[in-house]
Amino acid sequence: MKQVTNTILMIRPVAFRMNEQTAVNNYFQEDLDLKNAEINKKAQEEFDSFVGKLQNAGINVIVESDDLLMDTPDSIFPNNWVSFHENGDVAIYPMFAENRRKERREEIFIRLENEGFKIENIVDYTEAEEEAIFLEGTGSLVLDRINRKAYCALSPRADEELFIEFCEDFEYSPIIFTANQSVDNERLPIYHTNVMMCMGEKFCVICLDAIDDKKEKKNVLLHLREDKKEVIAISESQMHHFAGNMLELSNDLGEHICVMSSAAYNSLNNDQLEKLQKHCKIVHSNIDTIETCGGGSARCMMAEVFLPHS
Repeated sequence: MKQVTNTILMIRPVAFRMNEQTAVNNYFQEDLDLKNAEINKKAQEEFDSFVGKLQNAGINVIVESDDLLMDTPDSIFPNNWVSFHENGDVAIYPMFAENRRKERREEIFIRLENEGFKIENIVDYTEAEEEAIFLEGTGSLVLDRINRKAYCALSPRADEELFIEFCEDFEYSPIIFTANQSVDNERLPIYHTNVMMCMGEKFCVICLDAIDDKKEKKNVLLHLREDKKEVIAISESQMHHFAGNMLELSNDLGEHICVMSSAAYNSLNNDQLEKLQKHCKIVHSNIDTIETCGGGSARCMMAEVFLPHS
């Protein structure tokens, strides 16, 4: 089993804007006073620049373009609807926002097969949408693939029973907790686990301040220490700059690279950066428009491809 891959899938936006259907419980989203066409153009520029930096770092990026007819403003975040696994399994997930369900496109799988990857089996959880039950891929699930542990912060987009079902199907031990953020002086659930937690091969970046329950916090730390992860704690303010939303990848030379947005990078202090740089090189890119309107960041834009080669 490996924790990092050198191949990712990314979806180039064609109709990116603030998605009103996700804004109801994604408190990271903000409205920009710009026309949608202008927002999409900025998002495309940020996307292309980001892809270029990843490719220059030696990462294999498979770019698929969004379909304009679908009107899917959040298609830039494919990690929420699909995950790819080393045994050839693909999981497809139930999505909270109705307009995000159209992001699930079969041509993505055909493209991966054309790129030389083998899909053995598709595990489809999307029927749960009929009962308003959701689990949004590696947004909801932070996977420690080596130690077979799955971390999940419960929220309207991460159902406990479905999470446990995923863990049984994919042979992970479930680690369940609630992560909150302050919204208008109220503590409300963070919409996705991956905005407050990033699992590296030998480290974990986590906003411990978001886990209000002391027992749950202690349990999460216990597992991380048991698996000898260096815990790099970030503050709630840093989390709001998407410092929890990073991803460790490897490149064609086998070097480890930690990918994040420039907002996340600039929010980290020297001590945190030093700890990260012991484990990997850092690549960051400015994706301010995508973060502001989409309420997601670098990690959300990358679906890791662990599939075997055919």
